[in-house]
Amino acid sequence: MTGIVVLVSGSGTNLQALIDATADPAYGVRILGVGADRAGITGLHRAGAAGIPTFVCRVEDYPTRAQWDAALAERIGDHDPAFVVSAGFMKLLGPEVLGRYTVLNTHPALLPAFPGAHAVRDALAAGAEVTGCTVHVVDAGVDTGPVLAQVSVPILPGDTEDTLHERIKAVEHPLLVQVVGRAAREGITVIDGKASIP
Repeated sequence: MTGIVVLVSGSGTNLQALIDATADPAYGVRILGVGADRAGITGLHRAGAAGIPTFVCRVEDYPTRAQWDAALAERIGDHDPAFVVSAGFMKLLGPEVLGRYTVLNTHPALLPAFPGAHAVRDALAAGAEVTGCTVHVVDAGVDTGPVLAQVSVPILPGDTEDTLHERIKAVEHPLLVQVVGRAAREGITVIDGKASIP
């Protein structure tokens, strides 16, 4: 059984998909802890309801971003995960975390298109006909890390940010569950900026 830590910032729907998947022992993943950058969010309540230990590490509690990053790395390390999943975690991770752990992230666009915090809105504003979701390995940039898997989602006439995001989530959740499970069972390889699961 491979242990992971999941980082969240909001409602935790991707986290819930992972929690549901771990109910099957054959999935091979155990969520050792869930961390957040703010208290009182639904994602933490989801973890608590599943009996998963939680922690909060807020940027504003540290004098510098580097000190926050070091503290976050320590809090993750308390659980000794094989790797970390950023599931709607809305903070950039720094060298302390990324130097110690492989971090997978899910993003609601077909990277490298529409990186950043407003990917769904940006796709609509650009008049794109197709968007989707990406699971990638996090690096020091903003959604620039090596891609592991993608699924496309058509943008329909009349789509709003909310309707499009809900359709993306419908494919994002199973994609994240699939990739995390495979990574846990088979490992992740990153060579020359390219990521793969053997």
